[in-house]
Amino acid sequence: MPIILAIETSSETASCALLRGDAVISRVSSGVRTHSQAVLPMIQELLTEAGIALQDCDAVAYGAGPGSFTGVRTACGVAQGLAFGGKLPAVPVVTLDAMALACHQQHGADEVLVVLDARMGEVYWAQYRFENGEPVAVLPPVLSAPSEVRPQGAPVVCGNGLSAYADAFPAGGFAEVMPHAAQIAQLAATAFAAGRTVTAAEAQPLYLRNKVAYTQAERREMVATKEGGA
Repeated sequence: MPIILAIETSSETASCALLRGDAVISRVSSGVRTHSQAVLPMIQELLTEAGIALQDCDAVAYGAGPGSFTGVRTACGVAQGLAFGGKLPAVPVVTLDAMALACHQQHGADEVLVVLDARMGEVYWAQYRFENGEPVAVLPPVLSAPSEVRPQGAPVVCGNGLSAYADAFPAGGFAEVMPHAAQIAQLAATAFAAGRTVTAAEAQPLYLRNKVAYTQAERREMVATKEGGA
């Protein structure tokens, strides 16, 4: 089994994990403003605990998104730097895939709908089924309004989009399931074994949205529309 170092910073919680065989050790740091400062010390702690150097790893994996623009750039940038320095391949992993795997592992779900808060009144979402323990996208990741989420069948629902837009998801689910480096590492091990890696220079974030904030004019228009409707 490969040794995979994984980084996940696409949400408010940053995490790092080291996968060796079937064993995973990890570190977590909360607070989106501290991700860039917290990641490298957490990685050093993991390598020290495992008694290995970066060069002993087989690949560096990262949560490629979708998620926070700053967060996915942080994970990608750190992964690029480590891959360059260690002369290692990089493995991008879709964050929604990792969330689906967490839901499968924690709640035994074989059909999973992932809904991640994208802010600005929107969500990132995708639907998966599990085959031989691996998530297969039934509906690939997209960005939409919460009301436009249209799952097939009756999957188990997870992600913080459920609590962020509770009116759109009254049936509930598992809002606590979020991207974590442990699942990033596990999915990356499968991808690595299949040769699905990229060079450090090729590592890129996955964006589903082209803008990160509304302009002042757009905000004024939204307020006026809301007040007019009221």
